[in-house]
Amino acid sequence: MVEILIQGAVSSAIYALLAVGFTLIFGVARILNLAHGSFYALGAYATYLLTTYDWPLVPAALVAIAFVAGFGVVMERVLVRPMRRRSLLAVLMITLATALAVEQLLFLSFGSEYRNVPALVSAKYTLFGVDIAGQRLLTVVAAVVLIGLLWLFIQRTRLGSAILAISQDPEAAQYMGIPSDRIFSIVMALSAALAAAAGILAGPFLTVQPTMWLLPVVKAFAIVVVGGLGSIPGSILAALMLGYAETIVAYLASTSWTEIIGVLATLLMLIFRPAGMFGKRAAF
Repeated sequence: MVEILIQGAVSSAIYALLAVGFTLIFGVARILNLAHGSFYALGAYATYLLTTYDWPLVPAALVAIAFVAGFGVVMERVLVRPMRRRSLLAVLMITLATALAVEQLLFLSFGSEYRNVPALVSAKYTLFGVDIAGQRLLTVVAAVVLIGLLWLFIQRTRLGSAILAISQDPEAAQYMGIPSDRIFSIVMALSAALAAAAGILAGPFLTVQPTMWLLPVVKAFAIVVVGGLGSIPGSILAALMLGYAETIVAYLASTSWTEIIGVLATLLMLIFRPAGMFGKRAAF
């Protein structure tokens, strides 16, 4: 039971980082970013690349997060912004094309072999009689801290208030003089940074390969559908539910059954409650 609680918390932490960024950009810009998993992959690969050049791990991770955040801003300004003024379908297509392009770039640069991102914490600890890798514990703590800092940023800063205003009523916020395009770029940077952090934290104990972007975006989509599109509290709760559901199924049955949990949860939620558990469009 203790092992299920610990492993479920680790899975939930990764899913929460991915889903919060995914739902944040939807709650503010009203777009579904299918390239969100690419941010996750780029964070892991950028850290791996820098460490091969003998960079210390922590500076490499911070630079990787900054790089991915910058990539998110460029993608939003150059690719997403022109398409957003046309249709949601155009945004879906351009973000999917971006994800596929990033995958091919990673294939060409690194090949199809698995890569190992160094662990930020290599020691092992014993909690309630269960051995747990320090990197997994760090993932849980880092996820709580990062999401908590995001909440404080949104709730306690002037820029956060502008983001919240855009998410609640874009037209009224523009009439008040809030620059929506600048806010969208900032939110994309935050979304990309959270996904990159998830990739860096999970890289040491999960597989790092060019196709690693696909499963995270599927999981993130499932979580935001269950939690409610645009609702960050809903995404956090749904991430906990999915993380623990998969862990329980893996222990009681087989890990081969875990991938169907998210798809099944999405289908059931779309059938019985399309708006999700929280059912609101605002980010907070």
